[in-house]
Amino acid sequence: MNVKNSIIIIIRNGMDYSMPVSWRRYVKIFFVLGKSCSGKDTIFRYLKNNKELNLKTIVGYTTRPMREGEQEGVEYHFVSREKLAEYRKQGKIIECRDYDTVYGVWSYFTLDDGQINLGADNYIYIGTLESYNAMVKYYGKDVVVPIYVEVENGERLERAIKRERLE
Repeated sequence: MNVKNSIIIIIRNGMDYSMPVSWRRYVKIFFVLGKSCSGKDTIFRYLKNNKELNLKTIVGYTTRPMREGEQEGVEYHFVSREKLAEYRKQGKIIECRDYDTVYGVWSYFTLDDGQINLGADNYIYIGTLESYNAMVKYYGKDVVVPIYVEVENGERLERAIKRERLE
């Protein structure tokens, strides 16, 4: 991440999640990222559900199977590997990350599918540093604003252990 050319919000425990009103007229895509168990999802949900901010959600794509409780078009758009290959051939892939799992290769990706209308709305998205960099390359650093969530490593470890016990 190029800190010099980006606005980075570091959200620590107990900090307010609101964004300055003045930012909303200059930026279009707020991108939440951070290490595992940092609280990205919690902050993403808060910002997404904050009616005052009026941010539209960008829904990513995956080739992994839908999990219990997930809904098509809410957490992800669930597609086949063949559909991913079709999107690649059409040049619609903004970024794609592949993970080799015990169940095979699962891909997570962002698609130029018409969800984003920069002239009309502001957006919220969540992802990895890799996907953030690809979005900046595609849309420009003046459009994509990172919200980097940082939590002390000991706290992240405690959260990770707690999460593993629940699963």
